[in-house]
Amino acid sequence: MILFRPVVRAYPQSQIALVETFAEQAVIAIENVWQFRELQAKLDREAATRKVLQVIGESRDDEQPVFDTILENACRLCEANIGAFVMGRAGDAAQVLVAHNCTTDATIALYRDGHYTMEKGGSYAADAIHQRKIIHVENLAETDYYIKGDSRFLSLVDEQGIRTILYVPLISQGEGIGCLILFRPVVRAYTESQITLVETFAEQAVIAIGNVQQFRALESLNAELGQRVEQQVCEIERMSRFRRFLSPAVAEALVSSGDGSMLSSHRALIATLFCDIRGFTAFCERAEPEETIELLQAYHEEMGKLISAHDAGVDKRMGDGIMVVFNDPFPCEDPTGSAVQLALTMRERMAELCKQWKRLGHSLDFGMGISLGCATIGMVGSEGRYDYTASGTSVNLAARLCDRAADGEILLSPRAYTAIDDQFKAESNGELSLKGIREPRAIAFETT
Repeated sequence: MILFRPVVRAYPQSQIALVETFAEQAVIAIENVWQFRELQAKLDREAATRKVLQVIGESRDDEQPVFDTILENACRLCEANIGAFVMGRAGDAAQVLVAHNCTTDATIALYRDGHYTMEKGGSYAADAIHQRKIIHVENLAETDYYIKGDSRFLSLVDEQGIRTILYVPLISQGEGIGCLILFRPVVRAYTESQITLVETFAEQAVIAIGNVQQFRALESLNAELGQRVEQQVCEIERMSRFRRFLSPAVAEALVSSGDGSMLSSHRALIATLFCDIRGFTAFCERAEPEETIELLQAYHEEMGKLISAHDAGVDKRMGDGIMVVFNDPFPCEDPTGSAVQLALTMRERMAELCKQWKRLGHSLDFGMGISLGCATIGMVGSEGRYDYTASGTSVNLAARLCDRAADGEILLSPRAYTAIDDQFKAESNGELSLKGIREPRAIAFETT
């Protein structure tokens, strides 16, 4: 604080003391302003970081709004005229993700895709990323790059007037993935508090990048899970349809193979087993509906268990009648032998059930017929009401044999008997005249 007089007259001690007081008050005022400005700057920095965090929370699927907010606040609070995010790992081509206040493409063009790779020692940006440390260039005109005539730095200094640059790396899981760059047109170093602020912004940018990556990964996972669920639902629906006429094991194998073409119409050599309850119609006429349903439920439940355990392919049920096909849609090593073995097991179990029903006052019997021959097999019906069935003389023959079988009898066609005569004992019943079967008449056998 200086006072001037136009005359030679010394300042008395009292005046000097007064000016000293004024000087002390000036210092207090200056310090108050400094503290206010420091506090205001601190509040501005805190407000900026809060704003960035808010944008991060609102932009989990897109990092662009976060980068825009960071660069806007970084340039404003650090008094930089240009800011940019340059992304790239070791060996990658540099890529400008976003730039702020860039009045010319020339500055940012230095970092465009393919202009140069992030090779160590190739640029300050590359070094900041490689070494994962802050690089603060106070005067570009005094750097080795500029002095040696590097075209990039000659352009920055001589054409665009850039002098001071701050490079702050973005570090994710210990690896440099890019850097935040601030450019100044004057030679003036960034303060420690400004550098600390930019470090915070860089950390927030990494958080935003991680959030977006996680969000996109989650979206991809959800889409994949959605596809899996849809596939599983389709498989369940297919399995449900197949289980109506195929054994569980065959239905499962068919769904697993994914080949539904085998269900299209085709010819196949099959063993067919028909069975039904004798006296069931008369029983229904005199029994209560609840008794009928209960008896049918027990019958189909027990027969279903046996069918599933004997390599059966198709299991078709019509009231008390059951048709079982062997050797389709999947091959069976011994279709007739499997059919006879199933019939024997069925007969044994039905004998026990008929005894139980007899104690309840129901007189019921059980008969079976088995044939071996070629038949046409495949899906028939309309949308939502498809069925898988077999048709042909061989199938009709098994049904007619079942009709003619007495209680406990298992009647086989001649061809079926020939296929199993070395496995099971059987006695000839002679020639039978069967409805719907042309000459020659079928010769039936009864297993013993």
